[in-house]
Amino acid sequence: MTNGTSNLTAGEHRTGGRLFASDIDWWTVGIYLLMVLFGWLNIYAAVYNEEQANVFDLTQRYGMQMLWIGVSFLLAVSILLIDGKYWHMLAYPFYFAMLAVMVFVLLFGREINGARAWLVIGPVQIQPAEFMKFVTALALARYMSAYTFNLHSGKALYYIGLIIGIPALLILAQNDTGSAMVFAAFFLMLYREGFGATLYIVVLMMALLFILSFLLEPLPILLIVLVLCLAAEALQNQNWKDTLRYLALVFLLAVVVFSLLFLFGVRLDFYHTLLIGLLLSLPWLVRYGIRHHLPNLWFYVLFFAGAIAFTGVVDYAFNHILQSHQQERILDLLGIAKDPQRWSYNVIQSKIAIGSGGFFGKGFLNGTQTRLSFVPEQSTDFIFCTVGEEWGFLGSLFVVALFFFLILRLMRMGERQKEPFGRIYCYSVAAIFFMHFAINIAMTIGLFPVVGIPLPFFSYGGSSLLAFTLLLFVAIRLDASQYDDNARKLL
Repeated sequence: MTNGTSNLTAGEHRTGGRLFASDIDWWTVGIYLLMVLFGWLNIYAAVYNEEQANVFDLTQRYGMQMLWIGVSFLLAVSILLIDGKYWHMLAYPFYFAMLAVMVFVLLFGREINGARAWLVIGPVQIQPAEFMKFVTALALARYMSAYTFNLHSGKALYYIGLIIGIPALLILAQNDTGSAMVFAAFFLMLYREGFGATLYIVVLMMALLFILSFLLEPLPILLIVLVLCLAAEALQNQNWKDTLRYLALVFLLAVVVFSLLFLFGVRLDFYHTLLIGLLLSLPWLVRYGIRHHLPNLWFYVLFFAGAIAFTGVVDYAFNHILQSHQQERILDLLGIAKDPQRWSYNVIQSKIAIGSGGFFGKGFLNGTQTRLSFVPEQSTDFIFCTVGEEWGFLGSLFVVALFFFLILRLMRMGERQKEPFGRIYCYSVAAIFFMHFAINIAMTIGLFPVVGIPLPFFSYGGSSLLAFTLLLFVAIRLDASQYDDNARKLL
């Protein structure tokens, strides 16, 4: 077929080498440019200084961000000029090199805001954790695109866990909880690749148990989990009478244990008595499951044991591992405790700023909460407050729509890839952007604990801007490498 720009026959596509302007997804590039420029306007508003209003003033954050934007544009163009096949070749070398950098930062990096996560090179501060997300996405795409890969094999899950878990643990060791949380985004990509829904249901249940462990005592949680597991098992196997008999047996054993211990002068609360009753009932449960051929029974037994153990781990971690400011943020989020002058201050001021913007906003550079610096870190983690106050509901909706369309474009890029490597990478990038976007905005409106996580292309910072540019434009380049005239017209 001949159309003036190519001599491709039907079914052929360009797989690399020369890049044509028509190959590039310009809609995605346009969204990127809108985000970066609108983000810069809000950084300018957040730190505006009438005496130093020059946008190129490098002593001000908006001047430095302008410089980083220029570097990011050069990086984006460079990525588009690199043949897409090289990202597959360099995935593992980049991954292991960044792991070495992460270890170096942990040992010799500079501590800023309580996190030893920064490399300082002259006047430049770099946070390698931002780039770790990019190389992890590449490494996962490389590993999962192998011909012998089988997602449902134990070996595959083991290596996937290592690829995701090692950098996440290194970032946690740097005391950068927010960046470590983002690595959970890769499990959204795994769902697209065929991972079963069971894990995600378990994760949701763990989140619910995490919340309940702060709101309820251990005994009510134990009873709730026990009843839910028994009800689900009975519904699945249609054995309601046997389930009720088992429940009666457990309580009978608990009463017997309590009575015997009481006779010997041992005082034991009902929570631990019920646990002993459940343990003593286990031989009957095993015999019942084998006799009636109920393999799914063991899932509920393991789930129950894991849930109870998890609540104990949450209690221990909260009291002995988390730092005081992290404890305070969790308690504040759940409404258990508040201190408007200390740990609740950021979120309270953030919600005031966003709410005061109304429908149309107060106007550019007219935000009183912003101008008077009521919200700490407003140019970084709380940049969305500036959007809400100065641009109002409409401006906030515009930002949400930009992220919505960007994520959709990335998913569409993934679906039109000819090779698994590109699809897995594009979905990983979409998941990372979603995680950053969802957590950051939820944090600023009080729906998530305050963690150090930037809003992509909006928050101030050279490391995050460069890393997000890398993530996005490698996806755009991989998409361009898979260009097919007929397919692109249909999409």
